[in-house]
Amino acid sequence: MFSDIFDVAKDVAVTNQYEEIENIRCAFKNDEFVLYYQPKINMRTNQIVGLEALIRWDHPQKGILPPAAFLPVIEQNTLLIELGEWVIKAALNQLSSWSKSGIEMPISVNISPLQLQQTDFVDRLTLIFKSHPHFKAGQIEFEILETSALDDIKIVKSVVEKCHELGVVFSIDDFGTGYSSLTYLKKLPTEYLKIDRSFIRYMLTDHDDRSIVMGIIQLAKTFERTVIAEGVETIAHGEKLLTLGCKLAQGFGISKPMPAKEFPGWLGHWTHNNEWQILSDPE
Repeated sequence: MFSDIFDVAKDVAVTNQYEEIENIRCAFKNDEFVLYYQPKINMRTNQIVGLEALIRWDHPQKGILPPAAFLPVIEQNTLLIELGEWVIKAALNQLSSWSKSGIEMPISVNISPLQLQQTDFVDRLTLIFKSHPHFKAGQIEFEILETSALDDIKIVKSVVEKCHELGVVFSIDDFGTGYSSLTYLKKLPTEYLKIDRSFIRYMLTDHDDRSIVMGIIQLAKTFERTVIAEGVETIAHGEKLLTLGCKLAQGFGISKPMPAKEFPGWLGHWTHNNEWQILSDPE
């Protein structure tokens, strides 16, 4: 009897997942996905050094939904690859649009293990870049989630190296939260490490979190990587990070993710007056 109940529950779960995937597929076909952009700054110079593109679902009934509401559903489905390619193309289109307005700003996008480990990933990426002739080396950065399961690190390393030849830079995202931190750091030729927000949030009051942040910053120096702090919520966090040797930051304290149309106005305000100027060098 219990096995029958279990089988019924399993069937219901599978059916629900199928329906969720189909809903996401329909949303993709109906152009309901959009990119929001969150700035990254150099706290020492007060300059914007780039933007992270973050996908959102502009749901017709529920409004703007974060990636946690839909990406986990398709993490093992080929739809994730289609969506990932759309993100790259949308970011490239945005680069072109901003460039016409005099805004030159590199954009980083999150890349899933499923997409990165496709045998034709580099070939498809090459075709995408060829269809966007305005693309310049260094304008696109791929963020690899540190908790991602990369099946064959040697193959991924080769893919990263080939992407470098195309002008793409890489970062390890959410560094310190998974079991593969040191393996990825040692074997993947990335340019950046992003310290996970969970360590940044309480670093001012929690000695252990502060020690972890210090350790990651030292690791980055040892392996010649540039470190970026995620989840920076206050100027006090920024001040402490600077004393520890971390200049680059991203978080709600600087700006929440925003639609592309809002960024030029935000940038203009930032350039003329922002409270983070207090941390910059007087020179």
